[in-house]
Amino acid sequence: MGIADRIGGAPISWGVCEAPGWGYELFADRVLAEMAALGLRATELGPTGYLGMTSADVRAMLDRHGLRLIGGFLPVPMHVGTEADLAAAALAMDTLAAAGAEVVVLAARSADGSYDRKVRLDDGEWRRLFATLEILREMAADRGLWPSLHPHVGTAVEDRDAVLRLLDGSDVPLCLDTGHLLIGGMHPAELLEQAADRISHVHLKDVDLAVAATVRDGGRSYMDAVKAGLYTPLGAGDADVAGIVDRLETAGYTGWYVLEQDCALSGPPVAGDGPVGDVRRSLAFLMEVAR
Repeated sequence: MGIADRIGGAPISWGVCEAPGWGYELFADRVLAEMAALGLRATELGPTGYLGMTSADVRAMLDRHGLRLIGGFLPVPMHVGTEADLAAAALAMDTLAAAGAEVVVLAARSADGSYDRKVRLDDGEWRRLFATLEILREMAADRGLWPSLHPHVGTAVEDRDAVLRLLDGSDVPLCLDTGHLLIGGMHPAELLEQAADRISHVHLKDVDLAVAATVRDGGRSYMDAVKAGLYTPLGAGDADVAGIVDRLETAGYTGWYVLEQDCALSGPPVAGDGPVGDVRRSLAFLMEVAR
């Protein structure tokens, strides 16, 4: 399939996020209706329960809007890896699999789920993370899901050193997120040079690098940076999105390109206005790249 057939959406582009206190959450029916109106035919799940509490509810919600499920983001505190955390991850994967998902996007989240602090691990915690990651990979495989580890701001795998340690200590497939890698200080091109064959999923963001620098140096929280315009529509920021997509295609990548521009809302936008406009611009840019 060509690029145009592998473009998906995500509720986070409409301000829907699992992080505590993120902002106003639009109703799922509005978000999915706007995705469908843009011509998108697939989406990631969003926070657990957002599209429904059961797999049947999720399928019904998606069917109502003519969408299929790509997968879902699953943050787990892997350096802790308690039985309760693993049980919750198993339930989330059960829902994903039963709802027709292909991918589970894993993140090594902080202990409290916040993205506003650096997560630094000692050697023992890294060993625990790798062991937990293997358990999660087996859980995913048992459910027919493809696991993909997402380097992400505010998690244990955020900056360049942590990504390199992950590459050295595990052969887990990777989610290349153009925004989070740049914020963490690693250019996506470097990851492609070292591990293009391990990229199994892609989140496309464009980034204002001046704002990103304030997150990297600790001068601004991740959420404040998002509100300050950290992410732009594709083609309007400093990331070489077109070049990254070209390198992925040349390397033989056949997975999804999920449009992800994290945003946070203070209230409901007027119908037809708000985040949908930025997603429309990003989609138009990517369709031009696909040509």
